[in-house]
Amino acid sequence: MSGIPIRLVRPASASSGSGVAAPLPLSLYVHLPWCLKKCPYCDFNSHTWRGSGDIPEDEYLTALQHDLERALPFVWGRTVQTLFIGGGTPSLFSPRAIERLLGMLRAHLRFAAGAEITLEANPGTFEAERFRGFAAAGINRLSIGVQSFDDRALEAIGRVHNSAQARAAVDLAATVFETFNVDLMYALPGQSLDDLRKDLDEALGRGAPHLSCYHLTLEPGTPFARRPPELPDDDLAADMQDAVESACGEAGLERYEVSAFARSGHRCRHNLNYWQFGDYLGLGAGAHSKLS
Repeated sequence: MSGIPIRLVRPASASSGSGVAAPLPLSLYVHLPWCLKKCPYCDFNSHTWRGSGDIPEDEYLTALQHDLERALPFVWGRTVQTLFIGGGTPSLFSPRAIERLLGMLRAHLRFAAGAEITLEANPGTFEAERFRGFAAAGINRLSIGVQSFDDRALEAIGRVHNSAQARAAVDLAATVFETFNVDLMYALPGQSLDDLRKDLDEALGRGAPHLSCYHLTLEPGTPFARRPPELPDDDLAADMQDAVESACGEAGLERYEVSAFARSGHRCRHNLNYWQFGDYLGLGAGAHSKLS
């Protein structure tokens, strides 16, 4: 990592009531770039780990610390409201490494009481003790990349987990974390409207308090863009979007941004900060920042 691209902008500031502009809320994003396998639709800065041994957790965390120390003058004295650890597949990192990461961040930055701390997890890395270890390290919100509970759909989009692992990951998250998110995708190769409804029933029936539902898109430069699979037509995709909104509404999840639905008290504060043009500091390979 050669440094953090930081863009300074001047949006409208909140008022403190004294006539002095108060700083915007500050979020923190940390990028852990490795995956078990690069999905054919993914255009994120993620990379399959091809080394002969384990992921170099300690070396990467040391590089992250250098990034943080370089950025401190831009955020000195400000309070972190939310932290999102994304990737890649952050759950490839051990609970010990995540604990070290959180300790390093807290040693340099002030975190608000009750700060939202999210870790992205892949069901393919599911182990009960691993999830419990993340919670013990200080993670209080998990975002699980299920995408589908249908083995045919998972194979079609190149996921490394199966439906049994997806169910086990969601069930454990419901017992270990007070809040969590389930990612689902729709308009998948060969997917029918009934297939999607079954996915929604699985996620909602297992108590997910937050769903992120994304229409599969063919991003330039990805294997799917070079060799497009056969996808549902636009009319069926629109029916699928309607089905998502209907199922979530009936289950008591309110739509609060383009792709996100949540029960009361379970909205993702980190994502809301992005939508509301708040400030965020990005650390890690490919991460960027927006600071005013």
